[in-house]
Amino acid sequence: MLSLKSVDAGYDDALTLRGVSLEVERGEIVAMIGANGAGKSTTLRAICGFLPPRKGSIEFDGRQIAGLTPDRIAALGLVHVPEGRRVFPELTVEENLLAAAYLLRDRKEVQRRLAETMERFTLLRQRRKQAAGTLSGGEQQMLAFGRAMMTGPKLLLLDEPSLGLAPLLVAEVMRSVKMFRDAGITVLLVEQNANLALQRARASELPGVFAPQRRRRRQLRRREEWHSTVGSSCSPARQRPPPRCLARRRGRRARGRSRSAPSGRSAATRQRRDRACAPASRWW
Repeated sequence: MLSLKSVDAGYDDALTLRGVSLEVERGEIVAMIGANGAGKSTTLRAICGFLPPRKGSIEFDGRQIAGLTPDRIAALGLVHVPEGRRVFPELTVEENLLAAAYLLRDRKEVQRRLAETMERFTLLRQRRKQAAGTLSGGEQQMLAFGRAMMTGPKLLLLDEPSLGLAPLLVAEVMRSVKMFRDAGITVLLVEQNANLALQRARASELPGVFAPQRRRRRQLRRREEWHSTVGSSCSPARQRPPPRCLARRRGRRARGRSRSAPSGRSAATRQRRDRACAPASRWW
């Protein structure tokens, strides 16, 4: 359903993604897991059109979408739920849901989707006239899910949906993710809680993709090459640095010798200091 092949993307002159390849089949939940700064959110932004890829191809439902604008990609059924909920705080819950249906021209279809969303998320029905900015973090996340459902998605891109939520609300969020799959919606999930994500999703392994990982492997490879060439010809004492306690002991001995027998440099320093203070002493 979704296919990324050798995608490069980044911000300004910085290339964050290098050769990303990813496959998501229809009707499954795929979890993208990685360290902070590895490029997970950047990958989602490149897929949904906020960050045009510099290289590679992105296909959704057999159609090339690399280079399309975000509104045209959303109209195809690929919807992004960003990190941090991003609801409209001044609007009510119902107005937030209706704002997500701006692509629909049929009012009956809009009302049908609104009723269906309210039925799936009963909490939103209770808060429908309440301002979105007054909701709790978990309630705002439910609103973000409901807003995505108003667009009629085929594939949901969820970016850190459990970030900053209490454990009970995290469990509710993961139940909602499972509900999406049961409704026939494919989910690509970016989640900081790897154990929780892997309970319900298939992990996506992206070997050799992100710049920090490639840089780390390059450093390890250079270190191994150095040990295999230069390190083998050195004596065992030169192959590893002295222990920290021994280094401190040597430093104390060196400082003790400098106090007992001042070097020429310290004597010259004192002479310059006396010469600089000489006019002041004659004045007094």
